[in-house]
Amino acid sequence: MAISLKERLDGDLKDAMRNKDSIRRTVLRTIISEIRNAEIAKQEALDDEGVLVVMTKQAQQRRDSIEAFKSASRSDLVESESAELKIISGYLPEQLSEDEIEVVITEVISQVEAKGSSDMGKVMKEIMQRVRGRADGKMVSAIVTSRLKEM
Repeated sequence: MAISLKERLDGDLKDAMRNKDSIRRTVLRTIISEIRNAEIAKQEALDDEGVLVVMTKQAQQRRDSIEAFKSASRSDLVESESAELKIISGYLPEQLSEDEIEVVITEVISQVEAKGSSDMGKVMKEIMQRVRGRADGKMVSAIVTSRLKEM
């Protein structure tokens, strides 16, 4: 039987503690805590899909922080956040290329019969279900917006 993502995180946390890897330990504790918070909010245990949603949010928070710290010229904090993002990314599915995202967007636009910018919500909802955890939502949104404006 395949090991669940939560079990893998717990096991990796124990390994990080044994190896005295403080950054990895801190990141994994944060993620596990966020998963528990999400479970409490939903009042049910999360499956791997739910765990991926939490981890994707955590990865996005790190990306946003990196951008903010870069604009504030805080290279020390950029390095720290980048290290944390690298750890989180190791648990996420492989990211789609921009070309692969374009293909999904084209499929969804024709499937939902989008006619223009007013269909943005319908299109984004369907796309994000398909690419969750494998694509940056901001990039997807930017591509969809430009494609829908062209219609």
